[in-house]
Parts: sequence; C-alpha cells; structure tokens
Amino acid sequence: MDNHYDVIIIGTGAGGGTLAYHLAPSGKRILLLERGGYLPREKDNWDAKAVFVETKYRAKETWYDKDGKAFLPGIQYYVGGNTKVYGAALLRFRERDFEAVIHHGGISPAWPLSYQDFEPYYTKAEHLYHVHGQHGTDPTEGPASAPYRYPPVTHSPRIQELFDDFQRLGHHPFPLPLGILLDEVDGKALHSSACVRCAAFDGFPCLVNGKADAQVICVDPALEHSNVELLTGAYVDRLETDPSGRLVTKVMVTRAGAAEAYSADIVVVACGAVNSAALLLRSANEKHPAGLANSSDMVGRHYMRHNCSAFMAISKDPNPTVFQKTLALNDFYFRSDDWPYPLGEIQMLGKSDGEMLRGEAPGWAVWKPEFALDYLAEHSIDFWLQSEDLPHPDNRVTIDPNGQLTLSIQETNLEGHKRLTAKLESMLGDIGLHDQLIRRELYLGKDIPIGGTAHQAGTVRFGRDPKTSALDVNCKAHDLDNLYVVDASFFVSIAAVNPSLTIIANALRVGDHLLERLKV
Repeated sequence: MDNHYDVIIIGTGAGGGTLAYHLAPSGKRILLLERGGYLPREKDNWDAKAVFVETKYRAKETWYDKDGKAFLPGIQYYVGGNTKVYGAALLRFRERDFEAVIHHGGISPAWPLSYQDFEPYYTKAEHLYHVHGQHGTDPTEGPASAPYRYPPVTHSPRIQELFDDFQRLGHHPFPLPLGILLDEVDGKALHSSACVRCAAFDGFPCLVNGKADAQVICVDPALEHSNVELLTGAYVDRLETDPSGRLVTKVMVTRAGAAEAYSADIVVVACGAVNSAALLLRSANEKHPAGLANSSDMVGRHYMRHNCSAFMAISKDPNPTVFQKTLALNDFYFRSDDWPYPLGEIQMLGKSDGEMLRGEAPGWAVWKPEFALDYLAEHSIDFWLQSEDLPHPDNRVTIDPNGQLTLSIQETNLEGHKRLTAKLESMLGDIGLHDQLIRRELYLGKDIPIGGTAHQAGTVRFGRDPKTSALDVNCKAHDLDNLYVVDASFFVSIAAVNPSLTIIANALRVGDHLLERLKV
C-alpha cells in the first residue's frame, strides 16, 4: 500500500473539508483523515430531546479546566466536523474587525491581512456554501464584489413583525445570511428543495442534507475525484519530522486499534482550534521540545470562543413560527448612543420547543410559574447575543505527559456583552414581548462558558513576526516547510460574528497558495 500523498488534510470541517474541495480538481493525490465517521441519518437527527437533552451527537470526551475539574466540551467528531450541527449563520467579519479595535476590556489586535485581502474569498465562500442573504442592508458590513447568489430566507409573519418593529425603533435589522440548500416561494419550500424549512435546523444535524455543511458541500463532492481518499475513524496521534526538524515526514494514525503511518509533501492540520493546538503540542520532539511550530511559545495560547448568551423572550401574541433563524441586528456592533465601545451582535435562534424547555426546567421556571412550558414554547421568540472576547495568552490549551487536555479560561471583555443584553431587554416592550429575558443554557451546553467550544479560535495565530505568531500569512508554520493550519486556529481576533465563513474563505485563500506551490 502506497502511503505517500501530495497533500494530507487532518480534519474535514469548515477548514479541512473546504480545502479538500478546492484542491480536488488539481489531480494531486489527497488524503483526508477524520477521527469520526459519517453522522448517522436517523429520526433522532430532528429530535430535540435526543440532540439537546441527551446530547446524542456530542463527543463523549472529557477535558479539564485550569483547576483540574472535568467537563464535557460541546464538540462533534464527524465527517463535516462541527458544521454538521452549526446554525449555518455565515457572516463576514466587518472591515474594521481586521484592524485594531479598542474595547472597554482591552484591544482587539489587528490582523496581518486586511478585509480587502479576504473579500474575494468571502464572495467565493458565500457562493460555494449557498449563502442566502442580501448585501447592503447591514450598515456595518464591508463592500462586496458580488451579490449573494441566493435571496434571503423569507421571514415568517411573526418574525417579519419583529423586523418591522426594530425598524420602527430606528434600528437596521437585516436578513441573517444562512448557508442553506433552500428553494422557496412565499416562505414555503418547493418540492425540489433539500431544506424543508423545519424547526430542526439550528444546532441539529439535518436529516435531509438541507444544511450547507462541509460534508454535503465539500467533502462528498471532493470524493467524486479519484485522486481524493477519505479515512474515517482515523485519530492522528502525532506528527513526526525529519532530523532537521524542518519537514513533517510522518503522520502517525490510530485506526481500528492499529497504528498506521502516512506521509505527504504537504501536511495540513484542521482539527479545530483546540485539537489542532493539542496535536502540535503532542508532537514535541528534540528539535521542537515545546511542540511543533512553537518556537514562539504561541501554540495553544490566545484561545477565544466569543462571549455568548441564548435568551428566550415571551411574545404577547403566539409565535407559530417554525423556521425562526432569519434576522440579525448589528446596530450596537461597534458602539451605542451611550457607550463608545463595541457591544456585539443580536441574532435569532432556532425556535424553542417543549422538550428543550423541559430539559432546563425548573431552573428559571419560577419566573412565571403560571405559564406552562408548552405555553412558553408557543409564545417564545429566541435570541442569540454574541460579543467579542479578547485574546489572552493565558487562555490556552495544554497537554500533560499522559495526553490529558486542559483548557484554561479567564473571561474577558464582559461589560459590552452585559450592555448588549440590557439593550435588547430595554426594547422588549416596544416589540410586542414581555419585559424580561429568560436565559437559555441547554442550547449552549451545560458547562458554559468553558464547555462552549462551538466558536473555538486563535490557538495557532498567524502573523508576520515568528516571535509573536506560529504561522505566516499563508498559514504555513514559521518553523517548518510543509506544515499548514487552516481551521480557526489562525485567527488573531474573533470579532463578534460567527467564525465559519472566515474559516471557509481562508481555506480557499490558502488553497490558492497551495495550488501555486504544487505547480498546478
């Protein structure tokens, strides 16, 4: 068996899966390694109790916090990675997000590249992932070189009322850009549409492959090329280098209990920010005693994951909406009328149902005990609030000699998020809602903030100075000649929008560089 390839990609999520798709037509021999398998297509994909209460699709893995306390991370190991259950909100970073931004809690550092460097790839990413949206409606967004190929997802009547109420208050709501395989007319899915506009979208696997995830959009099409192979159940233990330490020469894999070794001219790590850092740290050797790509001591540091909150508001009128995640508001993204610092973004969440609420009660049910859970579900309107957390060198991933993974976190920049929550709460009475927000924990996971790893980023940051970054601007390790990282590890900051589109765009950008390097 010939175990040498032109390119090995470790991980099949937004970064690795997209890169494989981009390189597949080159004819180069490409191996995809995925520690999980295909997510089962079964009725439980759409069952809130199975997905949220029983966490059926979450990895059964234990990590530890800085005090040695065990927790269960919100992470999935499947072909397609975490995109199998993501909300598919695919937004660009704002133009200013690539620059240094002053927050109340500190400075969000500038990137070594600009919005203009990413813009062409944002457009390609939006087209590739079937993003439905409308440029020009969000005043904070940067210029776009082309329109979305697909129109925004239609608001249900109750969410359209909410949209109109926000506008009446002088705000600028906009259609949330969604990666979705939807064909609709008048808010109803056509018979030809993969997506059926069901309630099981945000946080659920999609039983009918109607979500634009990395498996559906990129991995499966890449595998149609005979030069691309996928090994599932393939856990990468470590990377080994040649005596000089400049080249990765072996990718050591455990599969079905057996040790296997593979090699490639180019090795790409895309395991997610936590696990990519962990793999590099596990791969320490004589030439790289602190871990691969870690002469700067940056690997594992500056972990970010957003300051997030999920809330349920109770509508005074019933909310029969099925597909609710169609609206966002960025009016407080960089400042508010009474606060000169960034607050963050407001998005809609998927619609609450009785099973999800039963999974959380009675923690908050004392608020209005006369409201039955089913009543609350029928009247709920659900919001996701997201603010920027700042990179801190002690927010980091470490590995002990036994391979135990520790994720150390201290919260940063919380004041803006508190003010964003207060802004939304102050508007509730004016938008047809009862005047109190109910915090939701189940959607986020029970070990928040540390267990909320869906937006993990920043642990193998890129930059121009090898002393302060692990990767160069092409996401190649400064210390090695053939090692790249293409998940959100490379982020310098995390902004206050979902990271997936930037991961996808960067994978396309790095893919262009690799095609040039491979002389395609």
